[in-house]
Amino acid sequence: MYTLAVCAELVFRDLPIEERARRIHEAGFQVEIWDWTRHDLNALVRTAAEFSSMTGHIRGTLADSDGAAELLRTAEESIKAAEHLGCPRLNLHGTGLDSEGLPVVPVTGDAIGEMWITAHRTLTRLAELGESAGVTFTLENLNTAVDHPGVPFARAADTFSLVAAVDRPGLRMNLDLYHAQIGEGNLIELVRRAHGAGLIGEIQVADVPGRCEPGTGEINYPAVARALTDLGYDGTIALEAWPSGDSHTAMDRFRAAFTL
Repeated sequence: MYTLAVCAELVFRDLPIEERARRIHEAGFQVEIWDWTRHDLNALVRTAAEFSSMTGHIRGTLADSDGAAELLRTAEESIKAAEHLGCPRLNLHGTGLDSEGLPVVPVTGDAIGEMWITAHRTLTRLAELGESAGVTFTLENLNTAVDHPGVPFARAADTFSLVAAVDRPGLRMNLDLYHAQIGEGNLIELVRRAHGAGLIGEIQVADVPGRCEPGTGEINYPAVARALTDLGYDGTIALEAWPSGDSHTAMDRFRAAFTL
């Protein structure tokens, strides 16, 4: 059976991050964080929470040489932070995102061939780093229509292609179904394809529109949960959503959607 996690960056936002992590842990979930450099790692360790995922680099990009070198260098720093927290997965995107979720290095149109080659080379090196350290890097799909215009390799089809091409255990997909619904749809078939290829490292969820918890929008998450159960998915499903009201209620609705 899969494990449920909650992103501490989006719930209990009036509280310090360590208190958010403690409350998520006490509610029976694993904890996801984003930029670890903004947090007191020792305080997070003292919460006794189990961490599921964190940002896997501080700066850099996948698809240009200078940016890739910086991404790899800061990924090594992130690995040390992950080891301190006992966090098994390190997440990344096609480029870094600013405080508004916009790409640090945006692209216009689709990524060109040279960008794919550089991204493949960078991801292969990241996978090697992860394997040496015993952690997994996950490449997350995003959407460019609503939240993250200009991000390269944003579609789940892109992240699938890159992870499959690298074909190493140190790199997997972070399959974000909120972003995929906006960009591509056909979520259950997408899950089946990615799971069948053995490429899923984690799944993230929120509803559409609004990016709130399951049950607030158009996605039939109980049907997704049944499909994942039928497939035998035993990884992590993380709520990365704004609460539509109270944070405890949002977490309860998330749990209910994925409890068969």
